[in-house]
Amino acid sequence: MSYDFDLFVIGAGSGGIATARRAAQYGAKVGIVESDRLGGTCVNRGCVPKKLMVYASHFPDGFEESAGYGWKVGESSFDWLKMITAVNNEVDRLNGIYQRMLDNSEVKVYRGYGKFVDSHTIAIGDEKVTAEKILIAVGGKPVKPDDIPGVEHAITSREIFNVKEQPKRIVIIGGGYIGVEFACILNGLGTEVTLVIRGEKILRGFDEDLRDEIQEGMKRHGIRILNKKPKLSIAKKDSGLEITVAGHDGESEIIVADAASLAATGRIPDLADLGLENTKVETAKGAVVVDEYNQTAEEHIYAVGDCTDRINLTPVAINEGRAFADTHFGGKSRKMSYENIPTAVFTTPEAATVGMTEAEAREKYGDAVKVYLSKFRPMYYTLPNKQEKTLMKLIVDTNTDKVIGAHMVGDSAAEIIQGVAIAVKMGATKADFDATVGIHPSSAEEFVTMR
Repeated sequence: MSYDFDLFVIGAGSGGIATARRAAQYGAKVGIVESDRLGGTCVNRGCVPKKLMVYASHFPDGFEESAGYGWKVGESSFDWLKMITAVNNEVDRLNGIYQRMLDNSEVKVYRGYGKFVDSHTIAIGDEKVTAEKILIAVGGKPVKPDDIPGVEHAITSREIFNVKEQPKRIVIIGGGYIGVEFACILNGLGTEVTLVIRGEKILRGFDEDLRDEIQEGMKRHGIRILNKKPKLSIAKKDSGLEITVAGHDGESEIIVADAASLAATGRIPDLADLGLENTKVETAKGAVVVDEYNQTAEEHIYAVGDCTDRINLTPVAINEGRAFADTHFGGKSRKMSYENIPTAVFTTPEAATVGMTEAEAREKYGDAVKVYLSKFRPMYYTLPNKQEKTLMKLIVDTNTDKVIGAHMVGDSAAEIIQGVAIAVKMGATKADFDATVGIHPSSAEEFVTMR
């Protein structure tokens, strides 16, 4: 049978675009459809604009700390609208770059919503296209919990980039990485921030020492954290939003915030109206089910990225997509490895991690686990006389001496762990770390001097 395309990609986010371009480079005829802006969540409403706001939030501390080094900084003020406009202008620029990259790769771009008619046919409005292979790369979307009365009055991480006026007071619901990152961003920019979490600590699933250090650091920087508050409700009043929070003990508190209270309680795969019922593609817990080669139950349909709800990180989606293209169009069969994937949380203080948490390591290796931990004040903060701390932690399997986990909280944690991740991925031992000469004076050298 003859098809319009060798590969058709539904979703032009990071994973979809990477797949389309790589397949086209191998000579495949490729089409891609996107109902929203090119680049997906990361470029438009995630990693990129968020990181630019992180940078903006660090300037007040920098102004204050410069005095310890002899600088005299005059009165400063912050223009939220100018910042958010600049951020969105950069997003616009990146959208143009993605369009040119797809054009240069000779990938045909369709604007609209792609929906399965059958397993080889996609409808885009009134037009239909066919493809030999189809890749689902529709990503995820933020979700508001339906057990919070009045949650419809809260915005999500999707809308925060379009708020024209800086909220003076905000309540952020949720202690995952999105919630804690925006809590730190807005706090740094001068907003009064209250973070409400249902559990005892933020960042469930991360190493316990890392969770403790970030949570204490956030409090030290002025963020109010209300933990163990499982019951919430939101009411819209003339004064703003009234958020009622209550613990298991029944004691409640009402917090008044501006209209831009943020629900950061997670994301789900964006599979609505995709027409999967017209295929053999299976889902479980709201996500597309795939095997180790990202193949669905329909042998010619594949899926990558957040819609599979495995490890929801942009570089993972990109790597999955390129592995798919290499395998099916480049003659280089390979699959994505999910071991030792580094990740960062752009809070203040910043955190990054690769490999196992201490709890995971002890569950697998028991008493063979040895932990090296260091906590210190970086040199930068000595002259400003600020009590900022950096935490570094290595987890070692003494059976092999291999470093199986590395964790850091502190300035430039992401930049430092990226390098450490190479060593962990390669199976470096603690002896290899010890034999490496440190760069002095730097915080990073602590990773090779811990004894």
